[in-house]
Amino acid sequence: MDALSNFAISWVSPELMGLTALGTFLGIYVGAIPGLSVTMAVSILISFTFSWDVNHALCLMVGIYMGGVYGGSRTAILLNMPGAPSAIATALDGYPMAQKGDAGKAIGLSTVMSVIGGFVGIFILSIAAPVVSDFALTFQPRDYMMMAVLGIMLVGSLAGDSLAKGIFCGALGMLIGTVGLDPLTAEERFTFGVVELWNGINPVAVMIGMFGISEALTQLHYMEKAAVRQKLDKILPAWRDVYKYLPLSLQTSTLGVVVGALPGTGGDIAALMAYDYAKRTTKNPEVPFGQGAKEGLIAPEAANNAAVGGAYIPMLTLGIPGDAVTAVFLGALFIHGLNPGPMLLAEQPEMFWFTVGNLTMANIFVLIFGLTGIRLFTKIVECPKGVLIPLIFLLSVVGSYAINNSVTDIWWMLAFGVLGYFMKLYGFQVGPVILGVILSRLLDENWRRAIISDQESLGMFFGNLFQSPLSTFLFAAIVLILVSQTPLWGIWKKKKTTA
Repeated sequence: MDALSNFAISWVSPELMGLTALGTFLGIYVGAIPGLSVTMAVSILISFTFSWDVNHALCLMVGIYMGGVYGGSRTAILLNMPGAPSAIATALDGYPMAQKGDAGKAIGLSTVMSVIGGFVGIFILSIAAPVVSDFALTFQPRDYMMMAVLGIMLVGSLAGDSLAKGIFCGALGMLIGTVGLDPLTAEERFTFGVVELWNGINPVAVMIGMFGISEALTQLHYMEKAAVRQKLDKILPAWRDVYKYLPLSLQTSTLGVVVGALPGTGGDIAALMAYDYAKRTTKNPEVPFGQGAKEGLIAPEAANNAAVGGAYIPMLTLGIPGDAVTAVFLGALFIHGLNPGPMLLAEQPEMFWFTVGNLTMANIFVLIFGLTGIRLFTKIVECPKGVLIPLIFLLSVVGSYAINNSVTDIWWMLAFGVLGYFMKLYGFQVGPVILGVILSRLLDENWRRAIISDQESLGMFFGNLFQSPLSTFLFAAIVLILVSQTPLWGIWKKKKTTA
């Protein structure tokens, strides 16, 4: 009874609802600015709220988390500048929609599908938290390594017309991701004796440069091209579209929950995998992927918001954070005298259900705030380029500096912005570079942990792949995807279609 009453508190208390609403509103705008991460915002809030009542503190932080994950899509759609790594895949089709005058429709559709994804994540958290946590614990280093390999195979989805160029860009991203001190031995790699490179190159600085600065330079290159007038007659998505794409959003939301529940992954990997899933399973999209396909917008937005509920699962039931933000949440819970872990559901079920109710309220506020102000936001795209381009540069510089309060990150951002501009000029996609940077650490660390645990024997490593059903399944998925990329598979598929 206490658990249910605490679930209800988050719905009926005006004070708690107000804090959740405030957090969600602020989170949307923090998430929309590249470099101002949700992790940073929640970390700062801990220092302000440690003396508060635990319910009040959690309401504000949960609102910022849920709003921030959604907020990254705003600038991704309008300016081709993802506010967070989890919105990278959103920009691939969201920005082309804005370039066609459909920015309002893109934001409306992404908002509704994000909320659906959020509810799927919360629902699975509420009914299947222990089961999903037990499943996440079965992942061994070799399984995480194969997850990273599966992620690298997304290069085919992000490469555009040339797979060879996509592979090159993915390899470049992985090279960038290995700069710094070795995570296991602390040996220097590609630092050339420069102390500033010991911590590596921040992925967010690379992302802001590759997407933001390169886009500003591209806009300068085509200065004579007029700004696109936005069609704002229909902002709310038609029920026909919601019904049509609901199965895809539910499928990618479930994928997002599972990936989000794996410690160390998070919404960025979930969104990229969901985009690849949509591209592989959608037979006849109305518009090709990469040119404004609605499926390419819906899949990552549903997945990255569902990953929020997934990230809470191991944190609340095992005491293991699912991503960087829940790691900060874990610290906040300990500061307030709570002990998340296996005994939480038994000893403090009211806190578990309060969190579920709080996430639900925050998701409702995402829908409310997400659908308001769209007309004002879309005016950004219609700004004269003399105003828009300096705005992009300003956001990029502020966002890069805000990562670590370091001027070095600004220089990296500018350098990768120039590189991204020339890559776009010669037909190279920047998406695979960011993908390589994100996945390089996951692949590097877990490959070496796996091979060390197998006594540095490749024979033992491949032998152990078939000792676990999960490892066997992941290995089979990798093989099938590799086979599907071969020319022989394309010839066979073409013959089958003709027959």
